[in-house]
Amino acid sequence: MKRRTRMSHDLIGLRRALHQIPELGFEEEETRALLIESLRGLGRQRLIARTGITVDFGSSEPARRLLLRADMDGLPIQEETGLPYASTHPERMHACGHDAHMAALAVACGRLDESTLGDVAVRALFQPAEEGQGGARLAIEEGALEGVDAAFGIHVWNELPVGTVALTRGGIMAGVVEVEFVIQGRGGHGALPHRAADPIVAAAQLILALQTVVSRNADPSDPVVVTLGAIQAGDAFNVIPDQARLLGTVRAFDPAVEVEVEMAVRRVAAGVAQASETSIEVHWKRYTIPTVNDDEVRSIVLEAASRVEGIDTVLEDYRTMAGEDFGEILERVPGCFALVGSGGEGAEPHHSPRFEIDEEALSLCRDLHLAVVDVYVERRG
Repeated sequence: MKRRTRMSHDLIGLRRALHQIPELGFEEEETRALLIESLRGLGRQRLIARTGITVDFGSSEPARRLLLRADMDGLPIQEETGLPYASTHPERMHACGHDAHMAALAVACGRLDESTLGDVAVRALFQPAEEGQGGARLAIEEGALEGVDAAFGIHVWNELPVGTVALTRGGIMAGVVEVEFVIQGRGGHGALPHRAADPIVAAAQLILALQTVVSRNADPSDPVVVTLGAIQAGDAFNVIPDQARLLGTVRAFDPAVEVEVEMAVRRVAAGVAQASETSIEVHWKRYTIPTVNDDEVRSIVLEAASRVEGIDTVLEDYRTMAGEDFGEILERVPGCFALVGSGGEGAEPHHSPRFEIDEEALSLCRDLHLAVVDVYVERRG
């Protein structure tokens, strides 16, 4: 039987209230307070990972336990939507849909019927600091996965229309690495470049050389991206600086491919350094690991999606090079991550200061959580 999708005022109201108070990772105090208020009287609650919450439903000694997760943090962005419920916090914005994730899971918690769970328990995890600060790892260290047999998470996704859900076989979101290049040259006067070792020229050569790392080192059938997002050097028109810095990212689904790309990046940097008589340090920092769906749990979510009224298209091969720290959870327990279409006409991309979702996606997220619980209980209870 399909779950009938109804847009409820509590769902919209909670999402908009959360949208107005975005906070950065591990700073979600006001957010947590609002969630605690909305979850009053529900389950067995515990504070976790500095600013997060877990809520347990069903037996404390179950045969099986299912984790449902929503992330909590906003981004350091000044909102430009002009919405009546826009952020009230300067330079802070829910520009990635975490407000929607929290609202959908919180309202789902309120509709969960514990009497139907049998030997299955459900744990809702409201996880802080998804955006690169290690929130999932800290929650895991503090026991979020204790006794958990399977995990499910959702991300609203403006690249897909409302009614479409991506439930991909294997990797659905890429592993992400932050890369920093520190180019040390020898500064000098702009009129005497022959007496300097120009780090800006070296940076330009490195930028161009990196464009062939993927095309000439990675198998074309393996998705991988190398992107540079920032260059910093000098502050005067007639002075060659001593140093330049480049910041970028490498994204891949296969760890072996990532290793190959790292080796190629380091070779390119070493070659540019030798040719330009500079030195180039390469700093390689893990941001997220790939998010990889388990086949068995994915089959549960596929069945659940078929029961949610309003979900009319399921994509089984859709991937994105964006990153998500739910991969840390799926590395430890089998699970599935779903991308729920939230894009209306002219929808802005995630992390845009004008980002907004089509709120019709909210009830689909809520009902998908509940349907996953239903199917999990039927199959595992």
